[in-house]
Amino acid sequence: MERSAINYRVEVADLHAHLFTVTLTLPQPRREQIVSLPVWIPGSYLVREFSRHLQHLHAFQEGHALAVRQLDKARWQIACHSASETSAPLVLHYRVFAYDLSVRAAFLDATRGFFNGTSLLLKAKGHDDVPCVLEIVRGERVAEAITPWSVATGCEALEVDANGFGRYHAPDYATLVDCPFELGMLWSGHFEACGIPHRFVVAGAPEGFDGERLLADTKTICEAQIRFWQGSHFQNYTFLLHAMADSYGGLEHHNSTALVCKRKDLFPELSKDGYIQLLGLISHEYFHTWNVKYLRPAEFADYDYSQENYTQLLWFFEGFTSYYDDLILRRTGLLDDATYLKLLAKTINNVAQTPGRAVETVAQSSFNAWIKYYYPDANTPNATVNYYTKGALVALCLDLMLRKEKQTTLDEVMRSLWQRCDHHPVAGTMTEHDLQAVLHQLSGRLFTAELAHWVHGTAELPVLELLQHHGVASCNESTVSLEQQLGIRVRESDKRVRITHVLRGGAAEKAGFASGDEWIAVQGAWRIHSMDDVALYRGTGNTISALVARDQRLLQLQLHLPDEPINHSICLNISDASAAHAWLEIPSTPLETQPET
Repeated sequence: MERSAINYRVEVADLHAHLFTVTLTLPQPRREQIVSLPVWIPGSYLVREFSRHLQHLHAFQEGHALAVRQLDKARWQIACHSASETSAPLVLHYRVFAYDLSVRAAFLDATRGFFNGTSLLLKAKGHDDVPCVLEIVRGERVAEAITPWSVATGCEALEVDANGFGRYHAPDYATLVDCPFELGMLWSGHFEACGIPHRFVVAGAPEGFDGERLLADTKTICEAQIRFWQGSHFQNYTFLLHAMADSYGGLEHHNSTALVCKRKDLFPELSKDGYIQLLGLISHEYFHTWNVKYLRPAEFADYDYSQENYTQLLWFFEGFTSYYDDLILRRTGLLDDATYLKLLAKTINNVAQTPGRAVETVAQSSFNAWIKYYYPDANTPNATVNYYTKGALVALCLDLMLRKEKQTTLDEVMRSLWQRCDHHPVAGTMTEHDLQAVLHQLSGRLFTAELAHWVHGTAELPVLELLQHHGVASCNESTVSLEQQLGIRVRESDKRVRITHVLRGGAAEKAGFASGDEWIAVQGAWRIHSMDDVALYRGTGNTISALVARDQRLLQLQLHLPDEPINHSICLNISDASAAHAWLEIPSTPLETQPET
């Protein structure tokens, strides 16, 4: 007997109190039915405790109130009357406070609404694979105020009005909570990429931004990636972009992505670098549709929403995606050589100027994301390495080495991985062994040593040597910042210089600087408001007398500048155009028959 669908009713209830009201109707509940709210959202590896925003949970069956017992921080048990196929449905009513402007949670005010299902929708134990219907409605108190609002989502519509309010369908809970919803006064555009319908929605867009250019550039990115993978596993795709005063980020989903950017980034003529960064973000999250949403770590075969889900492979799924996001912009002509190499040099410098690269492997960094990546502190650059940036350099090295040996490319490896893992018992799940097997199959040799050193070791990556072989030369920047010379990172605001990080082995560490110090004066005479003032008043010697404040105490520290900084910043340029363009200007891969998924 086919089980009836679980019904969720999400009501936009109170704009000023930032409250959604949710009604969950569960047919055929268990006698002791347990419901829970996820503690994290896939794609963002941090326990976020969404349940802290859930309130006023009440349960009913045939109009009679039921006892609700909280089991732990995110689970509740409801004592139902019976547990047969003919038992009366369980109805739950609750509210969720929504005031998080990130892409990972939920938000509601008089200007906009947004939610991920992991923040709002209780999961019924034992009903994971039951079809779900979600209805979005305007609450009576706010109906008039939000009449012009629209709804945008990648979720399948069942019965909706012209503005998108109404009923949506998903085959199971996991699919439902993988579909974010955007509500408000939305700019919306459409295009087809390789015959697949795409929708691009922007909330908070200022008047006058060039939406047609954004659509055209996004279409270029999408078509390039569909051709890269030689097919897709989605029938349509939705971009949800929220433009804000000052923010940046994204979160991938199966057939959609939620993005945030600065408003001025929508105007290339005002913020060229910002617009390029936005295109890179679009490219990154779209690439994730294949690389982590479908092709994914074996540990993510079925998400456990109640606790951390560990994997050592984020260097592959985030790092390799980070390698391709800007590379695809270059291949499509959205970036020129100089801009692409500038972005690549930034990544190289970021890793090189992180002492933690000699302490933590990128595999360990992946595994420890839950306690490290999302909890940066004073010691982060000294003890950790970023699996996005170093993972991108691992991908670069692997690609360039494969091209050097002239047997295959990383492009072919990625496509072969997708095809290989599509036939696994749980389609799309991948292990590092799969990567090694495909590398062996396509290149004719094992890459055991390289992966051991680059991924599971802390050896320096042969980035510059491999770039040189492919026609890209490197040189040290002619100037070194004073922060680099001293081995510090600072925050300048309100005419104050605050030390945020003291890098391991640098002059500042040896002098006794600590994170949180306020740098007040130099050479016993000059008040400083910025690092430029330090450079102005330091004099000509190699010693700087620094007055700092720590816990309301004044400390006099002596800085002895080294002859050479811990790290130089490098720049990149084309030395052999034909060799470089053999890598940077790969012809588009013809779109072949899409694999069955």
